[in-house]
Amino acid sequence: MAEIHEHDPGRVDPRVPCVDPLGGSFLRTRIALPTRPAAYLRRQRLDRHLDEALRTRLTLINGAAGAGKTLLAADWAAGLPQPVAWLTAEDEDRQPGVFWAYVLEALRACGAPVSGTVGIPLEAARVDRRLLAALAADLDARDRPVTVVIDEFDRVTTPEVAEQLEFVLRHAGQGMRLVLVTRTEPLLPLHRYRAAGELTELRGAELAFTPEEAVPLLELHGLRVPVDVARGLVDRTRGWAAGLCLCALAARESAAPELYLKEFEADRSAVADFLLAEVLKRQPEETQDLLLRVSVLPRFRPDLANALTGRTDAESLLVELHRANAFVEDLGHSWYRLHPLFGEILRAHLRVRLPGLEPELHRRAALWLRRSGSLAETLAHGAASGDWGLTAGALVDDLAIGQLFTGLRSGDLDQLFSGMDPEATGPATELVRAARDLSRCDAERGLSHLRRAEEQLAADPHADPHTGAAARLSCALLETLAARLTGSPEQAEEAARAAARLRPEVPEHLLDRHPELHALLMTHLGSARLWAGRFEDARAALTSVAGTHGEASTVLPREESLGHLALIDHLNGWTDRAERKALAGASEAERFRLPEPGVSGAGTGIGLLVLAAVAVDRDELSRAQTLLDESAPLPSAKHDPVIAAVRAVTTARLLLIQGHARAAVEAADPGIRVRVASPWAAGQEALVASAAQLAEGRPRAAAEVLQDVTGDQPACAVEAARMLLAAGRPEEAVVLLDSIDTGGRIGPAVTVRAALVRAQVAQEAGDDATARRLVAQALLGARRERLRRPFLDARPWIRPLLSTAPLQELAADWLTPAPSRPGEPATVDARPAALVAGELSGRERDVLERLARMMSTEEIAADLYVSVNTVKTHLKSVYRKLAVNRRNDAVRRARELGLV
Repeated sequence: MAEIHEHDPGRVDPRVPCVDPLGGSFLRTRIALPTRPAAYLRRQRLDRHLDEALRTRLTLINGAAGAGKTLLAADWAAGLPQPVAWLTAEDEDRQPGVFWAYVLEALRACGAPVSGTVGIPLEAARVDRRLLAALAADLDARDRPVTVVIDEFDRVTTPEVAEQLEFVLRHAGQGMRLVLVTRTEPLLPLHRYRAAGELTELRGAELAFTPEEAVPLLELHGLRVPVDVARGLVDRTRGWAAGLCLCALAARESAAPELYLKEFEADRSAVADFLLAEVLKRQPEETQDLLLRVSVLPRFRPDLANALTGRTDAESLLVELHRANAFVEDLGHSWYRLHPLFGEILRAHLRVRLPGLEPELHRRAALWLRRSGSLAETLAHGAASGDWGLTAGALVDDLAIGQLFTGLRSGDLDQLFSGMDPEATGPATELVRAARDLSRCDAERGLSHLRRAEEQLAADPHADPHTGAAARLSCALLETLAARLTGSPEQAEEAARAAARLRPEVPEHLLDRHPELHALLMTHLGSARLWAGRFEDARAALTSVAGTHGEASTVLPREESLGHLALIDHLNGWTDRAERKALAGASEAERFRLPEPGVSGAGTGIGLLVLAAVAVDRDELSRAQTLLDESAPLPSAKHDPVIAAVRAVTTARLLLIQGHARAAVEAADPGIRVRVASPWAAGQEALVASAAQLAEGRPRAAAEVLQDVTGDQPACAVEAARMLLAAGRPEEAVVLLDSIDTGGRIGPAVTVRAALVRAQVAQEAGDDATARRLVAQALLGARRERLRRPFLDARPWIRPLLSTAPLQELAADWLTPAPSRPGEPATVDARPAALVAGELSGRERDVLERLARMMSTEEIAADLYVSVNTVKTHLKSVYRKLAVNRRNDAVRRARELGLV
């Protein structure tokens, strides 16, 4: 460094006015502590953090414009017992002579002047290294360290000044504490001080206000708001101090301050004026253009920003913007985002400065993101651009059409495509329309769009073979669902075969990325097979889904497959197995927090219906009704043949038990038009009609309804045998029972009824011993499954038998209560045993116990140290498992079951 000669210190005349090297008087405002406004909020956590500056040689307060850096440093410095040299940097301080002259004047002004041997700079552009060495030595020799605060240090951009400052700090030893307040990273070797434990840092994250700090800050501005309002404002401003204060000032002038803080338009506020003046307009034109264009993106990479600007230098610009704390946040891995308020304001400014450009920017972003494989963002920007061919094409080509049915994103996707232009054409748009219609069980409209998509695909021989295969495989999925909804098993089989042929043509990475497509297809195929009565074929397809790994994307088809498998078990008489599978499906949905059934793509509710049917078998009639009511709003309850049939038959059984025979017959017909009738659904409907005839005193008519039933339909055959017995034809009843082909597939719900029919035949023949043996056999089979309904249906003849000692013991405590006195006859009208006590999780029991103590949801959350939303989730699960809808009912039922 070139040397210059300073004034001889011994010749300095104290009467000469103090001037800087430029010849002007020192500006006292630059070396005085800034005044804190009346609305300044002292934050103890930051003061405690700054107190570490007294133990480290260097402190850095680095944050964006308006982050509250200066006032924080000034308030802290004013509270120190020792003098603090304060300097507010300006552009002239880029010149070393001016900078050091002001540093020396700041030391003098605070009462900590340097000795006369140090001298003063005489020229603006240069400083002698000997002056710096003398200053460092003077500071090092002091008994107490001097604290020097340099505010707005980002204005000092000359590397030479930063080098000189680091030289003085390093050689001043423990005689100097330097505090830099800046918007940008200073050109000092921070890593050395950090490694040595000599650096205290406060950055944007620490400077940001918390909701709890925002409440008293707003109070200082004359606003009293609850913490949730403050939290919303903090979320939107990211705790930015200037944003909070400017919003508070504007809200104070509003007629509804609290509403203003929730809904203020950022682009029409003082916040916009601040950010445009302090951040945007300080940038060069090319940087302003980049900021305006990337404002349409929630996050961006440099190459994505280049795609929007047509430039190639976005990386260096973004790095500099982040370094300068220009409201550009670095997310890591080369991703950035704008501060939310800054983004809002820039988008509004973009529409004024470059009207009509926004849709094109979204389209460019969608194209770039599509190439990078980011589907969710591609769809969002494609929809925002209004290019529905691009948007729907991205969904279909990614093989992601199944996401419209999987519950996790289906609601968002449905909402996104709800705005699709009805004039948009092309196979992809038709496929999306078909999928949306079929997700609502509208088979007619869905098939109409699907046929158009297939025609357009067939008419385009130049389509990319990979994307074409993905579209055709998507068609196969939708064909399978349409076949399920229309009761067309062969059509479902044909679509499944087409899918199997297409799979090898689709890139493997797409199949791996979207396992939900195959899972959905096999679920629909299994449901169609179930409708056809091909239970074992259905079980094979459904088990292939239910047994897959627990990926989030396949949770809904797993839940549905488990529900259908539960239905097969129930139809075969395995009540307990059916319940376990239905509950397992519900647990899967709860584990991944799927939306409630009925939300778009959030399930058919088949598990609820199987549980309702099980509840009827166990004579838990209120539980069954609750579950039926819960399933009523679902589209599948009226349009899916399997679901509608189960719901219709279960509703009819309840009506029969309640004595409404004619209403039961009407309810048993699901009223769905199907291409192929279901043997088991027709059989179940016939059982209801037969039972209604018997209930109205026409046993012969009841038997005639089931006269064509054979042993190939075990459940129907057993009931037909009961009707034959009621019609006075016991021999025919026994012959029919003997013809039943169990084959190891028939469970207790069928075998118990069969044993009871045989027992009744024996009793009427006078063979009481055989009757008792068969009833005992039925009780043993029913006890584990808790099957009460078969015995209640047999009440007229079975009551005397159940009062005998051996049978009474087998029935006690689950079918009948133990007699209160010896010899007292038992009754089969007792309340059924608990079904759900073992199903409640530990946390659900914790919530239930506090519910019983009349604690509010908020009190329960606080007591368990969880969020209110978590408590609400547990409560929904408890209500479902206890088959109730309200708090009081949950507590009452829990007390009945001994849970609380």
